[in-house]
This record gives sequence, C-alpha cells and structure tokens, in this order.
Amino acid sequence: MNAQDVLYYGHETVKQVVQDLPESAWETPGVVGVWSVKDVLAHLASFEQLLVDVLHSLQDDTPTPTLDRFISLGNGRFNDVEVAERQSWRAAEVWQAYEAAAQQAQTLLAQIPLTERRRTGALPWYGAEYDLEDYLAYANYGHKREHCAQIGVFRDQTKQ
Repeated sequence: MNAQDVLYYGHETVKQVVQDLPESAWETPGVVGVWSVKDVLAHLASFEQLLVDVLHSLQDDTPTPTLDRFISLGNGRFNDVEVAERQSWRAAEVWQAYEAAAQQAQTLLAQIPLTERRRTGALPWYGAEYDLEDYLAYANYGHKREHCAQIGVFRDQTKQ
C-alpha cells in the first residue's frame, strides 16, 4: 500500500465533491441526517486533525489534544462536539481548517518510516491487530469516500 497516495486521493475526492458547490448550498441540511455540507466538512476536518495527532503520537512528544478528546469522548460524542464547535464558522473557514490539516497530515506521514506504518498494535486505542496503514485505509480514506458519496447524492438530489 502506498499510504501517501491513500491520503492524496482521499483529499482529492473531498476537493472534487465540493468543487463549484454554490455557497448557498453549503448550509442546507440533509446531507447526512440534519448535517449540511459544511457540517460534514467540519466533521471531516475534525477527523483530519485527529489524523495529525495520530501521526504525532507515532513520532514525537507533541501534545495530541484531538486524539485525547476522541479517546475520552468516544466516536459519537466526539462527532457532536467537533461539529458543534465549528457551527458558527463560515464555510470557507471550515474548508481552510480541513485543508490545512490534510496538508499537515501528508507532511507528517512522509516522516514516518514504512516499518512504523506497518507495526501492528501501534495504535492500541484503534485495535491491537491493526497498524497505521489499516487506520489510513479504513478510518481516513474509507471515511472520506463514504461522506463524499453522501455529498454527491445530496448534490444530485438538489441539483447543486
């Protein structure tokens, strides 16, 4: 697996699905339940920041507040808190946060040796049988693809 490509193509998928989306459509609910495109992107931005913390946790002693919050709150509560925290942000601010974290994740991943990326159990909170590349494939790439498909359906249904 080429982990750099996985991150790159996941990010490209997100960019493509929101490309040319009218500003008025960013806050229309109904993409995922009551979430709008902006809310879905806020959710993805929080998970991208989570990935930054995960990558830091494998390389250095940088504080990992997003990872710590994810572990303490659990997935469902983490989603609610993170999206609510960005509720007052403009769509452009949400996009900038997502994109900055995605770029930082690419940079950090490049610094992690292949042996560390494939070390089973490196993320004990994710599962002792998994490695970083598993996390990237399932929790990052797959997660983005799922939400991008939902945004795509929303765009088709609303002709956005």
